[in-house]
Amino acid sequence: QVQLVESGGGLVQAGDSLRLSCAASGPTIRSSAMGWFRQAPGKEREFVATITWNGGTTRYADFVQGRFTISRDNSRNTVYLQMNRLNSEDTADYYCAASLRGVWTMASGYDYWGQGTHVTVSS
Repeated sequence: QVQLVESGGGLVQAGDSLRLSCAASGPTIRSSAMGWFRQAPGKEREFVATITWNGGTTRYADFVQGRFTISRDNSRNTVYLQMNRLNSEDTADYYCAASLRGVWTMASGYDYWGQGTHVTVSS
């Protein structure tokens, strides 16, 4: 069983940076692709970024525009999302997810989900 626990959310000002972490546990986590999604109030959950099991390939949503970086440290079973130049539209609950089936940009491609961490960006 895979368990994911996000941390690092909080209240920041527009233009600030924030790093989210996702601590993962489970027998297959190091061979899993990992992704970050977000859900703003009143909106559907949307893809943010994903990374392959070895970190060799990453993909990002168009709205990231070079501001976010996904990375992973398999020795620590942790995935990160570095977010720079935040703006009010980045306000959302951010979720970490694990996929045993490869890299996906759709939520349906992920098998396990964390509980989320909230990010508020004030303008």
